[in-house]
Amino acid sequence: MFLFLPSFRWREATLAVALLAGAVPRGAASETTNPTGPITLRDALGLALAQSPDLASFAWETRARDARLLQAGRLTNPSLNVLAEDLGLGAPAANALAAIQRQTTIQLSQLVELGGKRGARRGVATAQRDLAAMDYEAARLDLLTRVAESFVDVISSQGAAALARDTLEITQRLHEAVSARVAAGVVSPLEETKSGVGLALARIEAAKAGRSLETHRAQLAAFWGTREALFERADGDLAILPAPPPITDLRALLAKNPDLARWASEVAEREAASAFERSKRWPDLTLTAGYRRFAETSDRAWLVGASIPLPIFDRNRDGVEEARSRLNKARDEQRAAEARLNAALVAAHNAVTGAFDEVSAIEATVLPGAQSAFDGTEEGYREGKFSLLDLLDTQRSLVNAKTQRLRGLGDLHKASARLERLIARPLVEGPPSSLQIP
Repeated sequence: MFLFLPSFRWREATLAVALLAGAVPRGAASETTNPTGPITLRDALGLALAQSPDLASFAWETRARDARLLQAGRLTNPSLNVLAEDLGLGAPAANALAAIQRQTTIQLSQLVELGGKRGARRGVATAQRDLAAMDYEAARLDLLTRVAESFVDVISSQGAAALARDTLEITQRLHEAVSARVAAGVVSPLEETKSGVGLALARIEAAKAGRSLETHRAQLAAFWGTREALFERADGDLAILPAPPPITDLRALLAKNPDLARWASEVAEREAASAFERSKRWPDLTLTAGYRRFAETSDRAWLVGASIPLPIFDRNRDGVEEARSRLNKARDEQRAAEARLNAALVAAHNAVTGAFDEVSAIEATVLPGAQSAFDGTEEGYREGKFSLLDLLDTQRSLVNAKTQRLRGLGDLHKASARLERLIARPLVEGPPSSLQIP
């Protein structure tokens, strides 16, 4: 499928990020494009990246993480304290200096964080921002894979609808031939009844294929945020793909999967959180400077002070232990993710290999044999060498072979897209097919 060629991926992803993050005017990004002509897989992927509602939420989360990072680096605000004392006193005593006097005190306090709390807090916010970027990359690849699978469904449905129409035409032609033989008295009218039943079934299958095509068209259009599929058709050909590489070659590429790579960011975030909890063991210092005025004597005085909590009862041991436990949990989850992705890689590789072998066998043996048998039986029926039952049987076998080939090709392309999603790159390099992205 070649969904993830770097030249396409980075260019389109950059456009999508610019639209979602507001680099492009909001009016331009909010206008939904719904194509009316033929579309290719590249068109579908580009529209989905630029207009998908699923990706839009990640832009807001990215903004939120950036804002959190900026906030984490802010200094704490100073505190202003104004205190008026002894306001209810009567007249001053004879010895004013010895009397209690009304006084006003103005103090300014500033908290000074110790132990590297501010830097640790920024480290947590930075790791959380990086984690959001990895989550966006995973969601973007998920979207590309789902769009590719949906596009393959449309191509398969178009092929199935065309096959149903061809089958209907053949069945109609066959029914006319049988009717002519019945009119000539060559065969029994029962054969005309049988061919009529086959014609009715062919019409039902053609209508069913048309409805399935409309369903898949609507599902594809939903990826770029529209309610109705207006495109004329999906341009592409379900050509057989090359055999997949050995699974041992693909395991080395699994590290590029964002679902696995994100755990490095997750562990980094837990490590930063652990460092932040350790920094809390250091008490913060509060510096105070102030001014005091005595009302009766108009004397003035300056105040200077400092305060620091005594870490006697709480040294944040439990907070550190909690952060350490969550870090160990993230490391275990990272190993579990590696195991799951390796199992998914084996399953996806087997699916691609199985679909490739199935389609190869159908194209090499089954389909040519079924076509040859039908052609010979149709000609022999006209010459009276075969019965209608023989002809209907070979026609059914041919239709089944074509349907199975079409289904197998669809399975092959969708399985290839899922395998590429796991390794985040094309399966093979080389000239792309009409479904592959050049």
